[in-house]
Order: sequence, then C-alpha cells, then structure tokens
Amino acid sequence: MLTNVFFDCIKHDGIVSVASANAEGQAHIANTWNKYLIVTDDEKILIPCFGFHKTEKNVSHNPRVEVVVGSHEVQGKMGMGTGCLLTGTAAFASEGPLFDEMKEKCTWASRVLVFTPQTCVQTI
Repeated sequence: MLTNVFFDCIKHDGIVSVASANAEGQAHIANTWNKYLIVTDDEKILIPCFGFHKTEKNVSHNPRVEVVVGSHEVQGKMGMGTGCLLTGTAAFASEGPLFDEMKEKCTWASRVLVFTPQTCVQTI
C-alpha cells in the first residue's frame, strides 16, 4: 500500500507532520524529520516521540490522524520536491517490541507513535 514515492521521500531529508483533532474537533499538528521514521514489515510507521503530548491526548479520543511526509530532494510531478498524504490510525506505546525498536534508533524517545496507514497519495 505504501508507494515508491513515499519510500523515496523518507530516504531523504524532509519533514513529517502529524495532524490530529481533539474532542471538540480542533486540529493540532506535530512535526518530526523523515530520518527518524521506521517502517515495519507490515507497513506500520513508527514515529519517535519526546513531545507529541497534545497528539497523544487527541489520539486517546480519536485515533484517526493524517500524516504528511515530504522532501525537496525527490523528483515530484512538476519538478524537484514531492510529498505524500497518508490517512490512518495512531496509537502510542512506551514499552514492547515496537518501542524497543524505536528506542534503539532514537535514544531520546519516551514513546513511539505507531501509525497504521490506510491510504497513501502523492500530493505534489
């Protein structure tokens, strides 16, 4: 389900944005960098968290999130730079094998956001 464009983006420098909504529907966006992502064999995307406290609170009420990845170094539809919009669900873990895998890569992570994508669309 994840596309070649997605995998090209996360191989290069770029930004990751995670959009969630609170119980009243107010949007919140948290950011990190492509280089920190881990994609599991079953295509879950692991995102390290040190902050992300509002996102975690929002996900406890509504697990649906949208994630955008992008890189200016990847050829897009009309020149350099491209990105993908992913929709799916999120959960947080502070222990277990997925957290351990993330902690090995990002020692500063206090939790891991486990994102299960349902769609992946190139946006630019």
